[in-house]
Amino acid sequence: MTLIRSISGIRGTIGGAPGDALTPLDIVRYTAAFGILIKRGSDRDRPRIVLGRDARISGPMVVDLVRGTLSGLGFDVLDLGMATTPTVEMAVPGEQADGGIILTASHNPAQWNALKLLNRKGEFISAADGAEVLRIAEAEEFDFATVDQLGEVIPRSGWTRKHIDSILALDMIDVEAIRKANLRVVVDAVNSVGGEVVPALLTALGVLSVVEIHCTPNGRFPHNPEPLPEHLQDLCETVRKHNAHLGIAVDPDVDRLALVCEDGSLFGEEYTLVACADHVLAYRAGDTVSNLSSTRALDDIAIKYGRKRHASAVGEVNVVEAMKAVGAPIGGEGNGGVILSELHYGRDALVGIALFLTLLAKSGKSCLELRRSYPDYSISKNKIDLQPGMDVQGLVDAMQVRHESQPHSTVDGLRIEFGNTWVHLRRSNTEPIIRVYAEAPSMAEADELAQRILSELRELAKKASVTR
Repeated sequence: MTLIRSISGIRGTIGGAPGDALTPLDIVRYTAAFGILIKRGSDRDRPRIVLGRDARISGPMVVDLVRGTLSGLGFDVLDLGMATTPTVEMAVPGEQADGGIILTASHNPAQWNALKLLNRKGEFISAADGAEVLRIAEAEEFDFATVDQLGEVIPRSGWTRKHIDSILALDMIDVEAIRKANLRVVVDAVNSVGGEVVPALLTALGVLSVVEIHCTPNGRFPHNPEPLPEHLQDLCETVRKHNAHLGIAVDPDVDRLALVCEDGSLFGEEYTLVACADHVLAYRAGDTVSNLSSTRALDDIAIKYGRKRHASAVGEVNVVEAMKAVGAPIGGEGNGGVILSELHYGRDALVGIALFLTLLAKSGKSCLELRRSYPDYSISKNKIDLQPGMDVQGLVDAMQVRHESQPHSTVDGLRIEFGNTWVHLRRSNTEPIIRVYAEAPSMAEADELAQRILSELRELAKKASVTR
């Protein structure tokens, strides 16, 4: 059983002992702590929080606890029901609410769920606010409402349509060009909320034919929900079977986007942002931002438009902070996360789909031809499970000393440059692992570099264990 408290929210597996997993007691505790934080910053007698969830099996249980806790604190809860993460992010300022909670563990498997916490702008709360939520929870500084001050749960419908309409209104989105392209698209929404939302968006964009697989929002994930190549074989096969122009995969809360070309090959999760940035920077002046674990192909796209790619620490909050600092019109992460600042500051697979389809339709190229038009880099993504007592920072520090002669960054873990290749190692915010990513001009080179670094990490960990 696992419970992780981090900048990415409160995330854990369902069931088990309180404090060791995401149990009902933990859900109430951290919901109440977040509510207290929001109440202290609100000038309303009855603050308002927007609530939405993905289709996970645990969703009804979790949402009942969250609604009851918030109304018990005196909040009016604007309940969107099942909604994508980016839709909730847009609804918070749209409803002039004081904050928001999204019940989703994003790419994690079905046994997980989470509380993603939003401020009044519909953006993830800061690290300082996150730390305060944890402090309030630990101190149990709760003050619940009296019976005549209890809040209400108010259903709110229509926000999915508002989200789609906002995307269609962007001058960078060309519905007529998409319609004329007569596209056939296959969608894999891993049986979550995207199963309803993505086909609705594609229809609104004028896509000729939409083939749905795993689009029943019942929370029964047919495969690991993280949109990685090894999990998308059904999608690849269905694209080939239907002679489709494109395949689309989203994660359970629809903030990550992966694409499949017409021959069933992966466009590359890293290249979702690259392609979308290529389209946006042709329309908007400004630099772009991605995290330290993202491909250098985005640097090449920025240079194409006379701009610069800025690197942030991993995590949506950090990317958004950097985007605001440099006035970037687009940014995101190499996990298929696209952030278009003029729509909202959050990863949004729906706007990513619209940007990509416009680019594809207007380019006159096939998906495969478009992918081949970009610089070719490969990223090897690896991880080491954390063992009890493992000194993660000590391992990172030891690696830094070992490679101190190489250009490196310690903004987030350790990223080391080796000529035209790099490696990034950091502790995950969402899983009990150390991530080790390496990029090179070929996958063989990237794998070789990653394995060398993994071997060095294991050697250092072994020495540290012997020393203890």
